[in-house]
Amino acid sequence: MLSPDYPTDWKILPLMQITERFLNGGTPSTRVSEYWGGTIPWITGADAEQSLTTGARKYITEHGAQESSTNIVPKGNILLVTRTGVGKVSIAGVDVAISQDLTGVIPKWELVDVTYLYRQLMRLGTELQRLSQGTIILGVQREEVEALEIPLPLLLEQRRIAEILDTADEAIQQTERVIAKLKAIKAGLLHDLLTRGLDEGGHLRDTEAHPEQFKDSPLGRIPRKWEAITIGELAVYVGSGATPRGGSEVYQSEGVVFIRSQNVAFDGLLLEDVAYIDEQIHRDMARSEVFAYDVLLNITGASIGRCCSVPEGLGLANVNQHVCAIRLPDPKHNDAIYLSAVLASDIGQHQIDQFNAGSNREGLNYGQLRSFVIPWPLESERAHIAAVLGAHDARIRAEEAALKKLRQVKRGLMDDLLIGKVRVKV
Repeated sequence: MLSPDYPTDWKILPLMQITERFLNGGTPSTRVSEYWGGTIPWITGADAEQSLTTGARKYITEHGAQESSTNIVPKGNILLVTRTGVGKVSIAGVDVAISQDLTGVIPKWELVDVTYLYRQLMRLGTELQRLSQGTIILGVQREEVEALEIPLPLLLEQRRIAEILDTADEAIQQTERVIAKLKAIKAGLLHDLLTRGLDEGGHLRDTEAHPEQFKDSPLGRIPRKWEAITIGELAVYVGSGATPRGGSEVYQSEGVVFIRSQNVAFDGLLLEDVAYIDEQIHRDMARSEVFAYDVLLNITGASIGRCCSVPEGLGLANVNQHVCAIRLPDPKHNDAIYLSAVLASDIGQHQIDQFNAGSNREGLNYGQLRSFVIPWPLESERAHIAAVLGAHDARIRAEEAALKKLRQVKRGLMDDLLIGKVRVKV
């Protein structure tokens, strides 16, 4: 890898010269029960997923630490994965024992800021992956780790760079928390909307204050004006497609959109890695064509149950055999939003789980799909519910767009700050 042109006032030193010592890892014998179940967190490469490691899936005893080749990395030092997951980096948030997957890096604090070094090692992760070798378990040699070149401005500048990147991380984490909270709120909102509905004033009906507004149904208590109806009674078409003859060889970079199960998500169609087919194949597979406001549902495989509606403006599109299309007699945007919300809710997912219980291979057939029972309000209320869900989804999408932008900004900052392309004021 070509070294960038670092500022002339920065030092470029091998990791070995700015490290007090390196610590090897090891695994206490699993045949000795006295070594396990203690109070010392013992981590493998799989545990070093966050910037700060504060716990582990397994704990060892003092005796286990003494009688094995593991070492304890003191709090505040670097955890570098050098085998199985090479290139991952974390900072020890507590004293942790390490497996042979990791190397503990104890920096010389008078030369390098730990958080800054963590950032530089993150930047060099791809270089470590390139150096890794092994036929079964990939690993990088200690000599190669020691020789990693670390660019070093003065300590004050290192700390300022680390602070800026920490601020970017905090903004990202805060946005992630907002998104997680909005999705949790949506789950509760979805349950209330699909069991209580909205009255003429746009408020959720109150089951306790106005029990007379509800009735018993196969789905439990639902508003009196609602129906509990099957998809078979409601839809004019329930069916899936097929894989074109020639398999993936027929896919191309443009043409007719060909939707596969990986493109169907609860948040909508994922079109970044969508495949395309030519118009002749599209015509040959006419029965697999889908249209605006069809509701798509994955019916086989690990992603069974994921669903969304086909947006307006997608153009010509087909689906494969893993994706089922449900078409209403008078397709509308609001009804597509409503029906996909029902299928994504506990009401739909519970019925999917029931049909798959005890099956060796996950999958739904058309007869099962047609027998799904769903709550069906009057059209005006379906539209109102769809509007409420649409507004909530728009808020989530806005936060996700902000998160994507923050991540891009952070990547740009890392690229510029850690090689000195952009200098910071100390």
